[in-house]
Amino acid sequence: MDSLELRPEAAFEIGHAIKAACQPLPDPDESVAFGAFFEQFADARVVLLGEASHGTSEFYRARAAITRNLITHHGFNIVAVETDWPDASRIDRYVRHRGAGRYDEDSFARFPTWMWRNREVGEFIDWLRAHNEALPIERRAEFRGLDVYSLRSSIAAVLHYLDRVDPEGAAMARRRYGCLTPWQSEPAWYGRAVISGERDPCEDDVVAQLEELLSRQFDYAAKDGEDFADAAQNARIVRAAEQYYRIMYRGSNDSWNLRDRHMFETLQHLLERRGPDAKLIVWAHNSHIGDAAATAMGWRGQFNIGELCRTAFGDSAVLIGFGTDRGSVAAADDWDAPMQIKTVLPSRPDSYERVFRHTGIARSLIDLREPGDVREALSQPRLERAIGVIYRPETELQSHYFEAVLPEQFDAYVWFEDTRAITPLPSSRPHGVPETYPFGV
Repeated sequence: MDSLELRPEAAFEIGHAIKAACQPLPDPDESVAFGAFFEQFADARVVLLGEASHGTSEFYRARAAITRNLITHHGFNIVAVETDWPDASRIDRYVRHRGAGRYDEDSFARFPTWMWRNREVGEFIDWLRAHNEALPIERRAEFRGLDVYSLRSSIAAVLHYLDRVDPEGAAMARRRYGCLTPWQSEPAWYGRAVISGERDPCEDDVVAQLEELLSRQFDYAAKDGEDFADAAQNARIVRAAEQYYRIMYRGSNDSWNLRDRHMFETLQHLLERRGPDAKLIVWAHNSHIGDAAATAMGWRGQFNIGELCRTAFGDSAVLIGFGTDRGSVAAADDWDAPMQIKTVLPSRPDSYERVFRHTGIARSLIDLREPGDVREALSQPRLERAIGVIYRPETELQSHYFEAVLPEQFDAYVWFEDTRAITPLPSSRPHGVPETYPFGV
């Protein structure tokens, strides 16, 4: 970084320079008014909505308001979020009125439960269910998960499906997945055993099972296309999860890239299955939806959903980041530790967050797509903050800041000067040991 360009007074000067381009926003609880500001992005096929933390109420409520507008008025019909497919599939059945499905205390029961089991998400789920009720089934908006971590529950879902439609096929699947059975509660141990030479990889078995399932698509899908598609995606997840846990000890780049490649390919499957009228909204962390090529992540070899979407969809993908200066957040000290309401420190003087604080606007939207003075003013690399499910304010610079070029990272940026933690909902006791592993956010 150029210390002269990033001197503390530079943030004030840049904030003053971009202030006129920042559109003041109403409170996101004014859902109709708030969502209307984002109609300028409605021509896209994929709109990616970020968050600077996994536990901030304003980010969830803002994404809900934007999504409601895009679904109601602009034909968007898929919401895909940074969570496990089986959990989201249960919610999808609920919101699309497809039989058994609930958003209750058993939803999102693994750490971090608060990330998707909170009042803000619950209110959006209830809205989506009510919106869908009067629509024909083919026009109802879906709720889907993108992530790769659900090894155990995805295996169970494939076996449950095959038990119902093809008992002989289920027996073969059990033999193939049996290679992974000892590791389902602690999949990280599987990766450790493979890399140490104590265990042969299970890759051939899980790939063979996916290929077998897909080869029977005509027969299986004729019975229930929705259920087959769900089983096929769970089989893809088992394949990806096996790879993820096997390579995670090689380094964070390999595991990060595999995870985001999987999430992007899931997004593609959703669009392809829905057809030419499919329009999709992503809810995920800024680190996944901003273009990694414009950040320190990309400079060290990582890519993400945002970068892959820009490559695949061009201007038909819109990447919208979110940021805050201070407030509170729901987060933990360590992986699998209890959730706490933590104080978010005011942003650093050499950060993008401090630039937007100096605009003096409490809530704002800035469009970064057009060349000109705004992009030029923000084009110097600066620090940007990322809080995941873990927040360590005592080591905030090392743990939560990274370099980025904001106008290349995002097409637009939503700013909240002061934010508050989400409100968790009660959940059941976690089922087994968490399958996630604390790489990335």
